[in-house]
Amino acid sequence: MSKIEEERKEEINALISEMTLEEKVSLMLHESPGVERLGIKPYNWWNEALHGVARAGYATVFPQTIGIAATFDTELVQKEYEVISDEARAKYNEAQKVGDYGQFRGLTFWTPNINIFRDPRWGRGQETFGEDPYLTSRMGVAAVKGLQGDDKDNLKLAACAKHFAVHSGPESTRHTANVKPSKKDLWETYLPAFKALVDAGVESVMGAYQRLYDEPCCGSKFLLADILRKQWNFKGHVVSDCWAIRDFHTNHKVTKTEEESAALAISNGCDLNCGCTYHAAIAAVRQGILPEEKVNQSVFNLLMTQAKLGMLDSWEKSKWAYLGAKDVDTKESRALARKVAQDSIVLLKNKNGLLPVKDSVHKIMVMGPVATNINSLIGNYYGLNSKLVTILEGIIGKTESRQQITVDYHPGVGMYNDSKQRGWTVGMAESADLIIACFGLDNMMEGEEGDSVETTKGDRDFIELPEHQLSYLQAIHDRGTPVVLVLTGGAPIAFPYEIADAILFAWYPGEEGGNAIADIIFGDTVPSAHLPMTFPKATADLPDFEDYSMKGRTYRYQTKEALFPFGFGLSYTSFKFENAKAEKTSDGIKVDFTLENTGSFDAKEVVQVYISKVKRNEDDPLASLKYFTKVEVAKQSKKDISFTLPMTAFESINQEGKAEILSGDYFITIADSAPVELSEKLGASKSAQIKISI
Repeated sequence: MSKIEEERKEEINALISEMTLEEKVSLMLHESPGVERLGIKPYNWWNEALHGVARAGYATVFPQTIGIAATFDTELVQKEYEVISDEARAKYNEAQKVGDYGQFRGLTFWTPNINIFRDPRWGRGQETFGEDPYLTSRMGVAAVKGLQGDDKDNLKLAACAKHFAVHSGPESTRHTANVKPSKKDLWETYLPAFKALVDAGVESVMGAYQRLYDEPCCGSKFLLADILRKQWNFKGHVVSDCWAIRDFHTNHKVTKTEEESAALAISNGCDLNCGCTYHAAIAAVRQGILPEEKVNQSVFNLLMTQAKLGMLDSWEKSKWAYLGAKDVDTKESRALARKVAQDSIVLLKNKNGLLPVKDSVHKIMVMGPVATNINSLIGNYYGLNSKLVTILEGIIGKTESRQQITVDYHPGVGMYNDSKQRGWTVGMAESADLIIACFGLDNMMEGEEGDSVETTKGDRDFIELPEHQLSYLQAIHDRGTPVVLVLTGGAPIAFPYEIADAILFAWYPGEEGGNAIADIIFGDTVPSAHLPMTFPKATADLPDFEDYSMKGRTYRYQTKEALFPFGFGLSYTSFKFENAKAEKTSDGIKVDFTLENTGSFDAKEVVQVYISKVKRNEDDPLASLKYFTKVEVAKQSKKDISFTLPMTAFESINQEGKAEILSGDYFITIADSAPVELSEKLGASKSAQIKISI
């Protein structure tokens, strides 16, 4: 038991003993009226901070989460979420001053989303850290540390690991689906990130909408009682996804009444209902189907979270009481947003070193509807501010100090299902020295159920670049002027590799996105991001969207050649891995190697370390990421790098879902992209491979 639990346990139990059943149940709804006579204020538990404080007005808007994952930089991620926590505390303080206890003004944030982005059609995949459980774990832990701070007894905010578990689309069936992955896939792919965040002290866990092995996740004994509480010893509180408890009787049909639904969820450890069903817990207790002790335990968990946040005392006593409106979207936070965006943009192609822009370029033609589209900056679950820098604005800004360059612009075609191309504008490409073509997706084309309006329930039916955009892009390319393609989106997009001479994938890059993209194009920043997702060549290459088996999915199990592999990302310089060796130690396997920057730019390299069996079984991963680090190396310089892989890096998960370390030979591959033939074919550095016996 932590210090604060010891100090406040008796106080909280005393408060609970003074409450009526109605008062206790009222505290278990996300919009809680409080218990005024006991000094418990009203509180709305629903707050969002996916990539900045969201839905609460003015805030720093960082790149969307999938872009954050592309940085492969946990230190940078933690810094970002520290800024987010500053702004959240500032908004809470300002709200407290005027007695505003409403939604999106609190300290409990339903972030991060650590579901595995297993299928690029999923509209909410943009909210995640990608397809890999190890990358997701490390990024998720960094986010939690940034949000909550380093004092478990005095939380800055309460973070939330969501959606527990095996949640990743389709959005159209999330209220009815019954998901049954193999136990191997469950423990090897879907659960590791949740375990990592629980171990890191995440204060809250949110259940998922669907059923898992016949049990609705927000009332699952298997997930909530057996795994989360007993096996992982989770001590925080559990919250339902919004109106997920209602699904028990209206969609899943595992209960018949709302009283039964409330009883099922609370009995198995779901403490807080985002929704309205827990009103029925009062009747459930009186009907004898829900022990009141279960209600008491949930209320205890919720009040303990509030105690850790200092909410049972005056906000003015908090060590963060000094934060206020002046601390939101500051000059420093905008600089960090730009830095994160710079480090999130992936260079996928750079034929003949077209980028950065050369001095010989005097006329640039910017084309495409994304260039001026704010929706392509902010993604979903976003904040807002008065200076959202579009790609066109970023490019124009660069010409202030480069007066020899002129810039013209035309969208050429609409963003959405618009077949009306302005064909005459294609001719404008011929008079330019360089085309910067801005295409892709925005938050109207992919997202959560109910958010996007251009797709079915938020998911995409096809991963290809929209046909009207592709045909216009092809017409531009056919004119012969060199083309830099800038793509936005929260998920992989399939397109012909030959369609452009240089390609940047910018995700949804946030408030400073336009400036960050321009920084890359003009060489003020060297690209260093790498893909947290495999980019398939076509929708036809994907397994059934509703099949949660990992077979044929992600770099670990996909056998079809991709368009771009997981971990891929080019630089303006070149790197070499040398002198790689490994030895057994008492702590694990110590690995040493030399990283050399052989090019002409100072730059950062994402070192990726993969483990694979020399003799793999059919159901073993092809390779698994087990370590990564981002290293800055000056041009024409070397750095010696050393790290130790724990023996758990060599674990296999068997068909029963149990971890075991099997003796045998393993490859340790040091690379800057997934260890597949395509990586080096597209320009990745030659990997270094070590064989070791375990």
